Amino acid sequence: MKPAWATALALGLAAMMASAAEVRAAPAPQVSIASLKELPTPLPLPYDPTADAKAQLAAAQAQARARHKLLLIDLGGDWCADCRLLAGVMSLPEVKSFVEAHYVVVAIDAGRRMDRNLDIPARYGIRRIVGVPSILIVDGAGRLLDADHIAALADARSMTPQALADWLARWTR
Repeated sequence: MKPAWATALALGLAAMMASAAEVRAAPAPQVSIASLKELPTPLPLPYDPTADAKAQLAAAQAQARARHKLLLIDLGGDWCADCRLLAGVMSLPEVKSFVEAHYVVVAIDAGRRMDRNLDIPARYGIRRIVGVPSILIVDGAGRLLDADHIAALADARSMTPQALADWLARWTR
């Protein structure tokens, strides 16, 4: 049988952990369109295959730290329809203002075979990417918030604009 103090300590720790897990995300913006087919065209081309990805990332990390925001690393390519659809949703005025309030976004070209700039996800323990866009959400301490779902938006074309906005909101406070 455990001593009473051990039981009380265990219950106290469990309560603290439960309250920490219940941190609520900021409410997602309400998207004005119901279908990805309603996005303005042409869709954005956010990835620059000639850019210095390490310099892009360093600048974005510095901005995120200085502004106390999350870092959203978007690994993809302009050739990828899902990547461009996500960029299109993120450029909608209501989503753009939400993203700007909570994130610093850096778009990194991953190459058509998803074999470019792999040192960037490797910094966060990701050895390979299996689909794009692959989204890494990094907190102010430089920790990847969810390594299990980085390719969750790789099938963005099957989602609604609101579902994409909701996914972006789940990491915010």
